[in-house]
Amino acid sequence: MMKKALAVSVALLVAAPVFAEELVVYSSRSDNLLRPVVEAYQKKTGVSVKLVNDKAGPLMEKLRAEGSNSPADVLITVDGGNLWQATQMDLLRPINSATLNKNIPANLRDPKNQWFGLSVRARTIFYNTNKVKPSELSTYADLADPKWKGRLCLRTSNSVYNQSLVGTMIANQGQVATARIVKGWVNNLAVAPFPNDTAMMEAIAAGRCDVGIGNTYYYGRLMDKKPNLPVGIFFADQQGRGTHVNVSGAGVAKYSKKAAQAQKFIEWLSGSEAQNLFADLNHEYPANPTITPDPKVAKWGKFKQDLVNVSVAGSNQQKAVMLMKRAGYK
Repeated sequence: MMKKALAVSVALLVAAPVFAEELVVYSSRSDNLLRPVVEAYQKKTGVSVKLVNDKAGPLMEKLRAEGSNSPADVLITVDGGNLWQATQMDLLRPINSATLNKNIPANLRDPKNQWFGLSVRARTIFYNTNKVKPSELSTYADLADPKWKGRLCLRTSNSVYNQSLVGTMIANQGQVATARIVKGWVNNLAVAPFPNDTAMMEAIAAGRCDVGIGNTYYYGRLMDKKPNLPVGIFFADQQGRGTHVNVSGAGVAKYSKKAAQAQKFIEWLSGSEAQNLFADLNHEYPANPTITPDPKVAKWGKFKQDLVNVSVAGSNQQKAVMLMKRAGYK
């Protein structure tokens, strides 16, 4: 009987996955988008990855409150503004990695190497294909022209994505020119700003407005569900600099007890095995420029990225918020 019980115990041990280590990842990225990625990493390396999910703000406050007692090894969040905020809250540590410096372009990573972008989304122009021709579209600034009066839709100004767009516009064009553009947008609104990009794009499709500004991955999600909607994508230009882009990214938690393993995980996320898996599930572009986007994303066409460092989305965030408030952008 004892031999039989021992045999059963051994069989169970063999069948169960054995993880030599465990990494704790604090993530504001949706669980369904990150879970397949960490499962692939676990299978490849034998390292268990525990996900702790929440929105960016509460997650970073949790990390700060825990201090040196935090179990977190990696922080993953979206938008350069949030990643910049994490550095200002002293939540991350610098990463000295030749692999990450090679895989991730300079404009998509923290200037002090405390975080690295892992996927890219463009915030650009969307239009009703029954009412607008692509030849009528050009820059973000052009949407402030009176010809678009009563034809523009926007998401609310409290969206970090809009704050980041305006923050980079301030960096590229200065506050005076940016204020003039944002005021023009407000003057051209067809309806009150929407709570999210999806609702805004659906309003464009319904003819409530003709053009709007949104993130590319929202467009991808919407087209998956409603492929016949009359909504097109146009890669806007920012005064010759290209289209505004932002990132989701990751850094090593300041008080991680497994910093070396945490760095290896982020390095793996930046490489060929993980980049498409990380980006494709959300209709994003790989941050690593050597990796080809998913065919659904690639068919939208190639575009020139604005190469301003995405961290300025954070450093100019307060200026952007105040500018939009003064312009009456709600």
